[in-house]
Amino acid sequence: MELLTTNNVWMMLCAALVFFMHLGFSFLEIGLTRQKNTINILFKNFFIITMGLIAYCLIGFNLMYPGDFNIIGNGILGFAGAGLDSATAADLGYNNGYTYWTDFLFQGMFAATAGTIISGAVAERIKINSFMLIVFIYITIVYPIVGSWQWGSGFLSTLTEKVGFYDFAGSTLVHSVGGWAALIIISLLGARKDKFDSSGNPVAIPGSNIPLSAAGVLILWLGWFGFNGGSVLSADPANTSLVLVTTCLAAAAGGIGASLLSTLLYKNLDITMFMNGILGGLVGITAGADQMGPTEAIIIGSIGGVIVVLGVAFLDKCKLDDPVGAIPVHLFAGIWGTLAVGIFGASAGFSQFMVQLASVGIVGLFCVICTLIITLIVKSVIGLRVSEQEEEQGLDLAEHGTKAYFSS
Repeated sequence: MELLTTNNVWMMLCAALVFFMHLGFSFLEIGLTRQKNTINILFKNFFIITMGLIAYCLIGFNLMYPGDFNIIGNGILGFAGAGLDSATAADLGYNNGYTYWTDFLFQGMFAATAGTIISGAVAERIKINSFMLIVFIYITIVYPIVGSWQWGSGFLSTLTEKVGFYDFAGSTLVHSVGGWAALIIISLLGARKDKFDSSGNPVAIPGSNIPLSAAGVLILWLGWFGFNGGSVLSADPANTSLVLVTTCLAAAAGGIGASLLSTLLYKNLDITMFMNGILGGLVGITAGADQMGPTEAIIIGSIGGVIVVLGVAFLDKCKLDDPVGAIPVHLFAGIWGTLAVGIFGASAGFSQFMVQLASVGIVGLFCVICTLIITLIVKSVIGLRVSEQEEEQGLDLAEHGTKAYFSS
């Protein structure tokens, strides 16, 4: 019982830290976008966590872990069986010694994160109703189906006879899932007005509050203690300590790597690249945080930071507008982190690398197809983008009828 209590308390604390990350995402997005869209971003982030938890309760967890969870009724919402008896599970614990209520809460916070990734990429020009509908469907159905392929003991976990796909805390299963959706949606949505000049060259649109974004990044770094630390699925001292060390070293290396490269390329010390480099390092280490040593963590993190800088430049060349750098951070660095398991992980080698690569491709193809279908249907029914006049006015007034800040 003492072990159950210790594990359960740790997992609940980690769930709280992952919940706290939503404040970090909100701050980051608000600070890197314009003041006239602040309430719109806050509304989206509140919607994601509230809707995400309820949808995951009613549908998502059952899809992701078929037969293992049944929070409402006796089998009514269990898609592949009657599920566990709630009283027994809550009393005795399961899944390495914590209750299934705690498991639901922890996993529910992960589900909402995928939607938040989309929010930042589409900021400042998407219709709020369209966004809510797309994200609702994506979090409720697409995310848990992909998660079931690995964490629900699906086919990715046994992709070959010798090795299965490995993604410790979700470089692919969380971050890339959100990143693929963001990439497709911004391709269909188009860039913000005046983001590219008449010659197609990118034009910087300054954020409204860089100190707020900096606070958001530090909150996210703190939240990653729960995101990765909780993915140990116990309070085991050795494993948890290792994961927290590799997570922090990768974050630090990501920031340094991004800062050095951006300084070399652009001849200035860009704080936004530094901050997103930290996030790129965090996303990169997430797939294999429990399998790496300090040296590997620093290498993975620094390359993650470099990928973020190059990813931002790549999107600009493709004339794709991602106001907060969500796609380079979560998709590009997520792919790198997943592949890094095949290079530096416990089962590193050609077979593991190819399994990691194949899994990235399978997940990517599924997410792209689903996002295209969902987004094109929503676009045809209610539209996707606000009018040019509403974009110029700001989504706070156009969509919510008020402003975030008023002069005294």
